[in-house]
Amino acid sequence: MKTRFLTGITPSGTLHLGNYVGCIRPAIEKAKLPNTESFYFISDYHALIKTRDPDRIEKSRMQIAATWLACGLDPNHVHFYRQSDILEVPELNWILNCITSKGLMNRAHAYKAKVDDNVAAGEDPDNNVSMGLYCYPILMAADILMFNANYIPVGRDQIQHVEMCRDIAQRFNQLYGKEIFTLPEAFIDEEVAVLPGLDGRKMSKSYDNVIPLFEGGEKALKAAILKVVTDCKEPGEPKDPCSTSLTQLYDAFATLSEKEEFANKLRDGLGWGEAKEIVFKQINAEIGPKRAKYEELMRNPQVVEDILMEGAARLRPMSQALIEEVRNAVGLRRFKPIQEKAEQKKAKKRSCPKFKQYREKDGMFYFNLQDEKGNVLMTGGCLENGRDLGKLLCCFKANGLKAFQECYCKLSDGVTEEQIEAIRLAMHEEE
Repeated sequence: MKTRFLTGITPSGTLHLGNYVGCIRPAIEKAKLPNTESFYFISDYHALIKTRDPDRIEKSRMQIAATWLACGLDPNHVHFYRQSDILEVPELNWILNCITSKGLMNRAHAYKAKVDDNVAAGEDPDNNVSMGLYCYPILMAADILMFNANYIPVGRDQIQHVEMCRDIAQRFNQLYGKEIFTLPEAFIDEEVAVLPGLDGRKMSKSYDNVIPLFEGGEKALKAAILKVVTDCKEPGEPKDPCSTSLTQLYDAFATLSEKEEFANKLRDGLGWGEAKEIVFKQINAEIGPKRAKYEELMRNPQVVEDILMEGAARLRPMSQALIEEVRNAVGLRRFKPIQEKAEQKKAKKRSCPKFKQYREKDGMFYFNLQDEKGNVLMTGGCLENGRDLGKLLCCFKANGLKAFQECYCKLSDGVTEEQIEAIRLAMHEEE
């Protein structure tokens, strides 16, 4: 079985250079590894937690899908889909909600951070905390467990969510006695760069320091790089390559020899203006061709729509099979199999050996044990009371032939005590 990797991006805005270097580029490279099966999805249900602007969500879904495709994602080689097109995801999400403790959700970093901010501001701890934000880790667990992914490439700030997913999967498996869900692991790629933004902090939309990936074209990319913070040293003055985030931006798109050459030029007095031009050209050399593909896809949204719908159609049989297994485990089963099971039990009972009780002319009560064909295997009894005979037969099912020590009992020719004991055990198990 192939190792499964699963990656999702929430469509709450446009992607930037940090998303490309930290997520998209390495994810596409991992898809080329042998014996792997990769799942890439647009987590649009998650976007509803972050924004109430439907137009922004619609536009962002299109932009993110086009970005993945423009950057080299091959939909024929990987699974590429929208979360909202897999109808079984919200159903699995609800079932997992029902077995997940509130205490686990109370420990989620995003929820705790929001509560801390509210308390610090003197507000109610749960002010503006939606159930979407509170239960976000469970929906993430549904995304992962729907396709039983083995590894989830995440940043260190997302490790907790993968650990929560493991807890939820393990609890479900234990509750229902079935190993339905694989326990996923967080995959941290130490070689993947975390790009700094314009101000030197981690590139993030929340810091408003991002460098756009495709939006705004070449002009916007260059304008952003020109805003990268540097020191006040003039051209000709030696510069420390570590004193500016320009170096990290350049290194993310350069070979080892190119990195060394750029650092040496800074030490030799390269002006910041020239340095920024070099960084722009280096990044644009890789991004430019992808941007052209991106812009073509943005002009043809139906092409992107068809790719995503085809990806979902390929996955639906897999998600339907998983959710059917989950339904059966929790008791949401079809009634037909229950009826069939009952009928099979009745048929089995009819075909099993059974006791027949009767009263002879002498007024005494007797029994015989018959096999499924009606052949008499054993006779006995000769009791005055039919109720006593019934108790005796019940005692036989529990204790065997010694129950008949105080009354008449005879095995038919060719029948052994071992055969009778095997029949007795079968009767006992049937009850």
